[in-house]
Amino acid sequence: MVKNMEDIYRSFYTKSVPIVHYMLSCLKAQPDDTVLEPCAGDGVFIDAIIKNEANQKIDAYEIDHRAYKILTEKYRHRKNISITLSDALFDGNLDFSPGYDRIIANPPYGAWQDFQRRKLLKKIYKNLYVKESYALFLYRAVHLLKDKGILVFIIPDTFLYLHTHRYLRYVLLQHTKIKELALFPSKFFPGISFGYANLCILTAERCQNITEIEKNEIKILTNLRKPEDLISLPSECPVYRQKDIINSLDHAFFISERDEVRSLLNNSLIRIGDIADCVTGMYSGNDKKYLRVLSGDVRNAKKAVHANSVNNSYLIENNILSGLTDGRPFIPIIKGGNTKYIKQNNCFIDWSKEAVEHYKSDKKARFQNSQYYFKEGIAVPMVSSKQMTASLTEKRIFDQSIVGIFPEEKYIYYLLAFFNSPTCNQLIRTINPSANNSANYIKKIPFIKPSDNMLAEVENITKKIVCDLKTGNCFDTDDEKKLNSIFKNLYKF
Repeated sequence: MVKNMEDIYRSFYTKSVPIVHYMLSCLKAQPDDTVLEPCAGDGVFIDAIIKNEANQKIDAYEIDHRAYKILTEKYRHRKNISITLSDALFDGNLDFSPGYDRIIANPPYGAWQDFQRRKLLKKIYKNLYVKESYALFLYRAVHLLKDKGILVFIIPDTFLYLHTHRYLRYVLLQHTKIKELALFPSKFFPGISFGYANLCILTAERCQNITEIEKNEIKILTNLRKPEDLISLPSECPVYRQKDIINSLDHAFFISERDEVRSLLNNSLIRIGDIADCVTGMYSGNDKKYLRVLSGDVRNAKKAVHANSVNNSYLIENNILSGLTDGRPFIPIIKGGNTKYIKQNNCFIDWSKEAVEHYKSDKKARFQNSQYYFKEGIAVPMVSSKQMTASLTEKRIFDQSIVGIFPEEKYIYYLLAFFNSPTCNQLIRTINPSANNSANYIKKIPFIKPSDNMLAEVENITKKIVCDLKTGNCFDTDDEKKLNSIFKNLYKF
């Protein structure tokens, strides 16, 4: 049985004094303001606003009955505070017309939306990623602000760069002047662990003048190591022109200390997606049943494969996408794991005709992008550690934890070296600071076409590294340093 509000609504109350202090200083509420708190919780923001006995008109909404009961009792003598038991995302009194001078919120993060609710949300919040509740609250708040009104939200930082939040960024950048972004780790919330690595406090002012918006400069506060840093802020911090972010790729906030990185991301004429197909691999629907391991431990596939059931000549099959019939049904499959250049065959999948029919018809299985199975290409794990890694597919099948990259044959070894380089890692981490290397982000990586001599040099060095690894030797680290130096000089960082 669900017992906690955070289990139902993903409501995490703001208990940090420095965070509340900082957010109220950004809100700058005036005595005659009308203030909206769409996710009132236990009233921590309301308490801070009325601390100095100000008489602002405050409208507070809360969806949880227990929290609503506490709030109504708490503010029963405050005529200027209205508490409504309602979902602010649907409430008819909160239409999309401007009516508030100030809006402050710590909205739910990652709240589960059942399918019926999701369907209704899609009708109201078109073009938005409705699975992420905080994005919907932020979008609605922008439209509820009066001109020159201010909103202050504490939310995950994923809206700054995720592909799914492109339209939300567009709305923010076109209808508000973003005054300040404070970026910090989620551990600033005492005693609570989020599914998000980093959070952000966004301060934005509603603006109807596009000229003012484009001239606006956004302060970015980073390197905050403890909540108290929000009280004693540095006198200088990075500043970004809002016009530059509006014009950036997918309106993303490419937050990097290096101007050349941002410039390349925004101005590159050719990207990986222009010279290579980037696709996600298959899923069996039941890895415990259909996957086997050679050694070690692969999650959900702990049964060992028998040597006499492994088919080493599967590539000679004329119709391999229909499955095997010779009684040796297991073939190698590439799964996640951070391995450079080549990946050993340590995981196998049942590729019998019956199994393949299951992959094609089962609702849970994903027999997707099958035209790329058994092709020469590059495998990049969807989730990586600090350093992005890549290995050759070597005509194997790959699963959904892998992005398969299939360029022209002449670029395979060149891109294999590039994807393993610090230069590429810096680009992908600026595009998406999380450890998620999905196909959409890899496609955005700038590609600088090498000269024929450079292409040949990189290919020769990379093939030497691959050869060393295949013969059981450690590759020469000086070879990798040469490759990294080539890309560093080519990309200028």
